[in-house]
Amino acid sequence: MKINHPRFEYEDEYEAAKAWCESQKMKDWYIRSFDGLKLHASYFPAENPRRTVLMCHGYKGTRFGSIAGIARFLHEQGSNLLFIDQRCCGESEGRFITFGVKEHIDVLEWLRRLDMKNEEGLPIYLYGQSMGAVTVMMAAGHRFPGSVKGLIVDAGFHSMENQMRDMAREWFHIHHSNFFLFRMDFFCRVISGFRMKDSDTTEALGKNDRPILFFHGSKDTYVLPENSIRNYELCTAPKELTIIPDARHLCCAYAAPRVYREKVRHFFEKYDNITV
Repeated sequence: MKINHPRFEYEDEYEAAKAWCESQKMKDWYIRSFDGLKLHASYFPAENPRRTVLMCHGYKGTRFGSIAGIARFLHEQGSNLLFIDQRCCGESEGRFITFGVKEHIDVLEWLRRLDMKNEEGLPIYLYGQSMGAVTVMMAAGHRFPGSVKGLIVDAGFHSMENQMRDMAREWFHIHHSNFFLFRMDFFCRVISGFRMKDSDTTEALGKNDRPILFFHGSKDTYVLPENSIRNYELCTAPKELTIIPDARHLCCAYAAPRVYREKVRHFFEKYDNITV
């Protein structure tokens, strides 16, 4: 792995977590999206479940990619896990990734499936990383079932436009990116059927009424930490933001496992039994 890759220092931990997930016996779930795609997920029940967590991976990821790093801890805490393959990823159908615009509608359909099967009335949480974090935050702008108690979001960006602008400046040293963004938006609309401005957390976070636990690494150069600070400021529901010192993109759970897990454990303890 290249030394500048965000996960460079934690490759062994990443591979071990991924192997653990792949070794477990899980059930395949399928739904049909609003636009006709067959979407796939893997359901991993806990022996004595206390809650269910919907796991939403990031851009071009899969259900057992970087998100595997926290999965074992969540399962050992009594969480049923639903690992979704976002459209165009893993075993799910699709041609285009839409940066949360269509994916968040898919998440709402997965939630309906989870809630329908939730005969024990267990609390449900949404956990998302990077683009997956944006996906679940955008989903929170819609009406959730009462079983949904909160969201945990790690390294989510604020908007696709700002993210592309940051990448143009930080990665390619393009400081006047309006033409670049105009062309990208044109191709998004004509080829992929969505507008860049629709990938934005502002409206959803203003409508959301569920608690959100935010994480971000202070040395994230893929999605700058300012994104989570902005999302935290926009959130009008109960919220908490943890910036992990020296952590790079999606490395918070590896760089500070004790802090990360304690924050998640406390979040569950606080909201598992709250009526919404």
